[in-house]
Amino acid sequence: MEISIAIKNLNLRYKGADFNAIDNLNLKIYKGEVFGLLGPNGAGKTSLISILTGLISPNQGEISIAGLSLSENLEKIQTLIGVVPQEYALYPKLTAKQNLLFFGSMYGIPKNKLQKRVEKGIEEMRLSDFADKKIETFSGGMKRRINLLAGILHQPKVVFLDEPTVGVDVHSRRYIIDYLTQLNQKGITIIYTSHLLSEAQEFCTRVAIIESGKIQIQGKTKEILMQEGRIKSLEEMFIENTGKHKHSNV
Repeated sequence: MEISIAIKNLNLRYKGADFNAIDNLNLKIYKGEVFGLLGPNGAGKTSLISILTGLISPNQGEISIAGLSLSENLEKIQTLIGVVPQEYALYPKLTAKQNLLFFGSMYGIPKNKLQKRVEKGIEEMRLSDFADKKIETFSGGMKRRINLLAGILHQPKVVFLDEPTVGVDVHSRRYIIDYLTQLNQKGITIIYTSHLLSEAQEFCTRVAIIESGKIQIQGKTKEILMQEGRIKSLEEMFIENTGKHKHSNV
C-alpha cells in the first residue's frame, strides 16, 4: 500500500517541560485510509497534528507526507493538505457563500472553478437555502458543515479533522460523515480526532490510541476490537489503554 504519512522517531518537548509531549513516536498512515487518532485530553494529539501541519517543529524525528520530507518541503506540503479545526474559522458577518469564496481565493483557486466548487459543496451539505445567509444566524451544526467545506476547497490529498462533529445535531452529523465518506472514496486520506468513540468505531478504517505522547495500541479497527474471542467496543479498548500515566501532554 502507498504510504501517505510516515513518522519516524518523533520527539517533542516544550520549553521548560519535564517530559516529552511526543515521545519517540513511529507511525505509518496509508493512502485512502480514514485514520482515527484517539486519546484523552492532553494525550499529545494536538501536538502531533500541529507538527504534521507545520505549525510547530519537533525536537527530533523524520516526517514525510505524500512522499515529501516535511522539513524540506513545508510550503509544497501545505498545498496538499487540508485542515479543519475544531474552532470555527469563519467570519460571522459574511454569508456562507462569501466565506467560502474568500477562503477559496486564499488558496488561489481560479474564480470560475471556485464558484462551481462552492455551489456544489453547499448543495452537498444540504445548505443551498442558506447560502446567502450570514454565518452568525447559523446553528452549530450548519457552521460545522461550512467550516469543513472551507478546509477542503483546494481538494487536498490529506485532510486533518479535529472533532468535526462535536456539538452538532444528529442530521448535521450524518451529513458531515456522509460527505467525508464520499471524499474518502475518491482516495483522500483522512486523519480524524474525536472523543465520540462510537462514531470513530463506525467511521475509521484504522485507529491509534495515544497517551503521554506514545501510541498505546494501533491497527485496523475491526481487528483490534476482536479480543479474547469476542468483539469489544472502542470505548472498552480506550479505557483499557489510557488513564495509567501520571503526566499529560498537549
